[in-house]
Amino acid sequence: MRTLTVRARLVVLVTGLCASAFIVPGSLVAQAQTPTAEQMQVFQQLPADQQQALLQRATGGANSGSATGSTSPRKADDDAARRAQQQPVTTTADAQAAGLQADDVVLVEVELAKERVKIQPTGANSAPLITREPVEITEGLERTKLTALRDIIRARNPFTLSRSGQLLLPGFDPIALGGLSEAQATQRIAAEPALLKLEVKLTRLPVARSGVAGLKPFGYDLFEQATASYTPLTDVPVPADYVVGPGDELSVQLFGSQNRSLKLVVSREGTVSFPELGPIKVAGLRFSAAKAGIEGRVAQQMIGVKANVSMGDIRSIRIFVLGEAQRPGSYTVSGLATLTSGLFASGGIKPIGSLRDIQLKRQGAVVRHLDLYDLLIRGDTSNDASLLPGDVIFIPPLGNTVSIEGEVRRPAVYELRGETTAAELLALAGGLGTEADANRAALTRVDEQSRRVVLDVNLATAAGRAQKLRNGDNLRVARLRPQIDSGVSLDGFVHRSGLQPWRAGLRISDVIGSVDELKPDADVHYVLIRRESGADRRVEVLSADLTAAWAARGTTVDVALQPRDRITVFDLAPGRERVIKPLLDELRLQGALARPTEVVRVEGRVKVPGEYPLEQGMRVADLLRAGGNLEAAAFGAQAELARYEVTADGVRQAELITIDLAAVRRGEAAANVPLRPYDYLLVKETPYWATQEQVTLRGEVKFPGTYPIRRGETLREVIDRAGGLTPEGNPKGSVFTRTELREREQKQLDLLADRMQGDLATMSLQAAAANQAGAAQSVQAGQGLLAQLRQSKAVGRLVINLPAILQQGQGGPADITPRNGDTLIVPTASQEVTVIGEVQSATSHLYVQGLSRDAYIDKSGGTTRKADKRKIYIVRADGNVVADRSSMFSRSSTAGIQPGDTVVVPLDAERIPALPLWQSVTQILYNLTVALAAVKTF
Repeated sequence: MRTLTVRARLVVLVTGLCASAFIVPGSLVAQAQTPTAEQMQVFQQLPADQQQALLQRATGGANSGSATGSTSPRKADDDAARRAQQQPVTTTADAQAAGLQADDVVLVEVELAKERVKIQPTGANSAPLITREPVEITEGLERTKLTALRDIIRARNPFTLSRSGQLLLPGFDPIALGGLSEAQATQRIAAEPALLKLEVKLTRLPVARSGVAGLKPFGYDLFEQATASYTPLTDVPVPADYVVGPGDELSVQLFGSQNRSLKLVVSREGTVSFPELGPIKVAGLRFSAAKAGIEGRVAQQMIGVKANVSMGDIRSIRIFVLGEAQRPGSYTVSGLATLTSGLFASGGIKPIGSLRDIQLKRQGAVVRHLDLYDLLIRGDTSNDASLLPGDVIFIPPLGNTVSIEGEVRRPAVYELRGETTAAELLALAGGLGTEADANRAALTRVDEQSRRVVLDVNLATAAGRAQKLRNGDNLRVARLRPQIDSGVSLDGFVHRSGLQPWRAGLRISDVIGSVDELKPDADVHYVLIRRESGADRRVEVLSADLTAAWAARGTTVDVALQPRDRITVFDLAPGRERVIKPLLDELRLQGALARPTEVVRVEGRVKVPGEYPLEQGMRVADLLRAGGNLEAAAFGAQAELARYEVTADGVRQAELITIDLAAVRRGEAAANVPLRPYDYLLVKETPYWATQEQVTLRGEVKFPGTYPIRRGETLREVIDRAGGLTPEGNPKGSVFTRTELREREQKQLDLLADRMQGDLATMSLQAAAANQAGAAQSVQAGQGLLAQLRQSKAVGRLVINLPAILQQGQGGPADITPRNGDTLIVPTASQEVTVIGEVQSATSHLYVQGLSRDAYIDKSGGTTRKADKRKIYIVRADGNVVADRSSMFSRSSTAGIQPGDTVVVPLDAERIPALPLWQSVTQILYNLTVALAAVKTF
């Protein structure tokens, strides 16, 4: 009854048992106060299966899936009571092995709870009733406090458990979680009264520990796979020193005058009953002695018969494993069992148990000491003694320990037994690693005044290796510095990059012997060398010209190298920022008021413009070499050098220096100005150097095509170069387009469309408010025009008078200067007149001498009802627009229509409530149609 009461109190404490229900917020378990007598009575009245289900739920069995995320919270809550009986029982050892430990890093996820689960008992033979009810969080102060608490916990994530396995949440007392699983820890945190209306989930993060905390005690992982059912092999040869005892079986093979086999079992009196010979005493004898005794008796007493004795089934013996074993107790093992067999049978040694002094006790006396380090490090099994019935394997507590980390082969925590020096500790750790710095080891210990101090230990000396060790010492062996102390590195556009050996007198031509070492398109004139010099390892930058170095090996142009120099070979393509920018950043960090940043810049017509490190003694020619030298478009006569200096009164002033580039290229020293920090060299472009301008002639010219033009050349000159027009050419109908005009017109079209769209929106709102008749029709028409305007593309047509240009000759007032991208289209003589716009059938008609404008409109079926007959206009073949303002276009006149003309009948925008832009838009669309049709003809 007392056991039941304890278990009941446990389940009530974790699940919050009240007078009639278990209440759990969300998917987590909330903690209630200490159970009352009524609560205990309710629990005791439940059926046994329901009690067991609730107990399993209280210990986390039912919620483990929810806590880990593999099962949804709703399903876990609904199935908790029903599935609890199927949950496996977790032993204490397993829980500790899988539970949270000190210094574990955990993530605590917190959300405001939306609902809570209510588990209510229904009767003696019925399962509990599981229901849900929403969690009420009142607006105002309560919600503010819960939200603030949630945000604080989120901001502090992740958390590290203390040395005692406690979680320190802000504003809470320490919460003990050591040994609990993630699900159990989640329930424990959610049981805090301040968290009852929050959903909490704890997850252990797989964070690897570093330093001393990450070191594992050496040797204990030997027993990680040990099981309680460990059984040693029995089909192995029996050692000669095996002690025969009661229960062992001896196999005797007789041969000679008799041939038969005997199975003799050692009796409790220690004898075997041998036919014809009687009882023979064998108990307590080694197997070799018992074998010799039986074979001798047979040879002496049975004439003509010999015997061969071997071991049959081995007896089982009872031993005890005590002390700091994982599962201390009494074990039945094979008679062939040894000390290590007994250790494995008991599950191994606890972390607080000693591996260095495992004792075998027999009849109260210690008969053997086993040091597992001999087995693990040296493979020595000489002290792994065989066990006898009643033997006791005793594991004492752990002795003095020291730890070693860093560049050793086997960093760990080691138990000391006789080892007292750093050299002996190194031997346990397998010696120094290949990257170990034996001169830099640090020993951390607690001195007599309880202060944590660090001692310098030089393991390269005898005195350092003889350093005495104390319990709790930590020896850290440092790693060698990563930089190369004697060598140079080669990187960049080379076939074989990497480290190169350094020697006194090494030069750049020794590292890069010829052009064969470089990849194609490598820049042989500018090779960058980063150098660290001086006690402060100040960064300096040098450069080398490989062509000069190969031509004069061993001279000053063949740069002498120093240890740790880093050589970079660039290619000729732009893009050196990957190497240059980090160097410039280093130089800027070194810069000071008294020593400005050593940076110069070259811009303009060089192959690789940008900032470059200022070298010692650097001149203009060196900066040009760094920038990849001059481009073909560079103005080779002179350049401009801007120099910035701070005057005595602290004002920064600029000085412009004209550089004679021609003299610099000739090698004149006077023109090759020395550079200073922040100098800016600008290489100008050759005057009138640009992309070659071209004009395209198409149509009826003798030699159509694209012609390059020179500055100031006229259109007439280009036409003459093309052989002039063919006899079939129609200069009056020529179309001249310009790229700049097309781009400008397209922008205007886009602006006009945007304006029209805004006016349409305004008109729609006004018409809807005034309930105007026909407003919908006007808006629909406007939308149609807007869609056409959006789809229209500018042509960029420039109206020219080509007949006048051809008649006046070169340089006449009608002649124009073409630009890059201009196109002239000369069509053949037109024989048609086109009618477009608001006519019944917009089409082209064969030109007939004497027909008037309206006659052509009549041939197209006449105008529509939406046509504006007062504003009909003519678009000439050359693009000119002639409005209907003279009598030449009267119905009786025939003088105005010419071949190639286009008659445009516009929309009568005044017939319906319209926008002011409609008339302009319709005219623009018709004119674009005419121009585009003329261009598309070719």
